[in-house]
Amino acid sequence: MEHPAQTYRQHFGAVLKLGVPLMLSNLAQFAIHVTDTLMLGWYNVTDLAAATLATSLYFVIFIVGAGFAQAVTPLVAAAAEAGDITTARRATRMAVWLSVIYGAVVGLPFFVAEPILLAIGQTPAVAAAGADYLWIIALGFIPALVVMVLKSFLVALEMTAMILWSTVIAAILNIALNYLLIFGNFGAPELGIQGAAIASVTMQVATVVVLVVYVLRRLPQYQLTRNPWRPDPQIMGRVFRLGLPIGLTSLAEGGLFTASAIMMGWIGEIPLAAHGIALQLASLTFMVHIALSQAATVRAGRAVGRRDEVGLRRGGIAATAMSGLFVAATIFVFLVFPAPLIGLFVDTDSPVRAEVIGLGVQLLALAALFQLVDAAQVMALGLLRGIQDTAVPMIIAAVSYWVIAMPASYLMAFTWGWGAQGLWLGLVVGLAAAAVALTSRFWRRRLQHPMEQGTAL
Repeated sequence: MEHPAQTYRQHFGAVLKLGVPLMLSNLAQFAIHVTDTLMLGWYNVTDLAAATLATSLYFVIFIVGAGFAQAVTPLVAAAAEAGDITTARRATRMAVWLSVIYGAVVGLPFFVAEPILLAIGQTPAVAAAGADYLWIIALGFIPALVVMVLKSFLVALEMTAMILWSTVIAAILNIALNYLLIFGNFGAPELGIQGAAIASVTMQVATVVVLVVYVLRRLPQYQLTRNPWRPDPQIMGRVFRLGLPIGLTSLAEGGLFTASAIMMGWIGEIPLAAHGIALQLASLTFMVHIALSQAATVRAGRAVGRRDEVGLRRGGIAATAMSGLFVAATIFVFLVFPAPLIGLFVDTDSPVRAEVIGLGVQLLALAALFQLVDAAQVMALGLLRGIQDTAVPMIIAAVSYWVIAMPASYLMAFTWGWGAQGLWLGLVVGLAAAAVALTSRFWRRRLQHPMEQGTAL
């Protein structure tokens, strides 16, 4: 039971207080990706193509390892609510261990990337530039994972303001270093794609330093640097069992959208361009739902620590309702102002502008429906992670994405001849299946304390 019991209004306030800084942080992180793309595009097309390919490969590998960091949030939230600082410290330390081990192993191919890129059919120029980018950015792979661990630790403790400011500062630093090192401004060497990689690594290392100093000064009671080399097999096992399914779920979803882009390319260049624009807009608004899902994970984790079934349900309703309100606003904007939104991404002098906007308007209407089911499934995932339930949700997500969504997209787009619109409808069907199954699982689950769950963690 909660002491004292919280009203729905208090739950809404708590989710909002957690969610807003996370929303802004996610948007700042999104801006880092956009500015990298823009600035390399201004430099030259070959470097842009190479960086796009290299970052796609990097991201696919990174999101699996990031699952260990994301496991920190529910574990630390539950432990902190129960007053168990020792378990919170142990879980965070073992997440760092797993991140370092994972990064050291999977990062090795980045240092010999050129033969790999050539083997998958890239041109020699793109393969060479991509390899130049990957071996440098690999140096920031482990720091980037440690940043994720520290951010997850702070999220669990509901200290989200620092996450926002560190991300905003990182975005500004990244833009400044890109300006200096890509183009050689103010006497700096002109390094092109290598300059972009150096900027990214510098940003990650600087962020680690800032977050470590902040945590040690503001939260000395957690003693995160205490016994850093001591192995802890029991807690490491819990972090691994909770985190690996999170990483694989993210991989399955990321792979779904990569595959959808490939299939859209089979339909044609204009459909692919319209798809990319509509997906970019949907991804931008989706940052809000990810933030609310992260907030829901924390609130659910806190309820687990209190053994508070009522608080868990009320918090879940509050977070889901807030996500639903934003979905309604997004649907309104996408349906009422589609042409101006799509037009922002298309050159006014382009001869295919009218075609891209025409198809983009149709896809944006489908994106409105898409946003509804995608928001529902990511919220359910967040709530389930909060109660430390990740293995079965991973299976549900993988089946929904790859057994339902992919075949449905192919069937509607190509077999039935519905084209780009059919491909998006297939994605909606798969994500709707995930939303229904995951939401049902959360509302049917009985709350368990972490120590009662054993290997189910």
